[in-house]
Amino acid sequence: MDEILKELGDTIRSALPDHVIETEIAHGELMVTVEAQSIVKVLGFLRDDANCQFKILADVCGVDYPEREKRFEIVYNLLSLEQNQRIRVKASVGEEESIPSATGVYSCANWWEREAWDLYGIFFSEHPDLRRILTDYGFEGHPLRKDFPLTGFVELRYDEDQKRVVYEPVKLTQEFRTFDFMSPWEGTEIVLPGDEKAEGQEGGKSS
Repeated sequence: MDEILKELGDTIRSALPDHVIETEIAHGELMVTVEAQSIVKVLGFLRDDANCQFKILADVCGVDYPEREKRFEIVYNLLSLEQNQRIRVKASVGEEESIPSATGVYSCANWWEREAWDLYGIFFSEHPDLRRILTDYGFEGHPLRKDFPLTGFVELRYDEDQKRVVYEPVKLTQEFRTFDFMSPWEGTEIVLPGDEKAEGQEGGKSS
């Protein structure tokens, strides 16, 4: 199987030398890294070439690597029923950069690209309807970014006086507390109600 995938990788690289950065086999699957601006050309080739025929786009997802210069990685998972093979295509973009939409090649990319935009803030140029799909109207930020705060920026609740849902800055319901994470049965320094009885019994036994 690895030899077949290697031949497929060589075919793709030779056909698209200016667009493919590298190919590798990992976890029994061929991975192709491409230039972001070449994604439409590469996907079109993989769909239409007789040796590929990856006519099904199974998934599009984003990955966040804050330490990288090009922070985001967009991953396209393709399936060829004719060849009985899967392939993974990856491209990297910076936080202020964009990547062309794949909706012209695979119409099903529409909602997946909207999801990547909503959760990561990855901008897909020429997308026909790039707007949030999972978060609420008025949501601030992109919640799957590694630097997004766990509490979010705003919270919403139903206001009985105004008879509507209102947005407010996040307020913690209690002050920050520290925990020693010690079990009461394994030496905690906190004296719990009833502990004095056990100490009295131990004292009686020792006497």
